[in-house]
Amino acid sequence: MAWISLIVAGLLEMLGVLMINKLHKDRNWQAVLFVTLAFGASFVFLAYAMKTLPMGTSYAVWTGIGASGGAILGMVFYEESKDWKRIVCIGMVLGAVIGLNLVS
Repeated sequence: MAWISLIVAGLLEMLGVLMINKLHKDRNWQAVLFVTLAFGASFVFLAYAMKTLPMGTSYAVWTGIGASGGAILGMVFYEESKDWKRIVCIGMVLGAVIGLNLVS
C-alpha cells in the first residue's frame, strides 16, 4: 500500500507542476486553489508512504515521478522540446526510480 501511495503522491506532484503553469497563465484564485490542493495532497500521500518506506527511497521516487512527469507533460501539452537526448535522460530517471523500487 505504501508504494501505491507513493505513486499517487508522484502523480499529484505532476498535477501540481501542471497547475503552476496554469497559474502563470491565468492568475486567478481557482489556479491558486488547484496548485495548493495538488501539492497538499501530494505531501499527504508522501507522508503516508514514508511511514513504511525509507525516507531516501520515498523522496527519490516522488521527485523522480514528479520531475519526469512534469517534463513529459510539458512535451505533450506545451510543445516543449522532444529532443531524443531529453527523452533518454527522462528514461534514465525513470530507470533509477524502478531500480530503487527493486532494491528497497
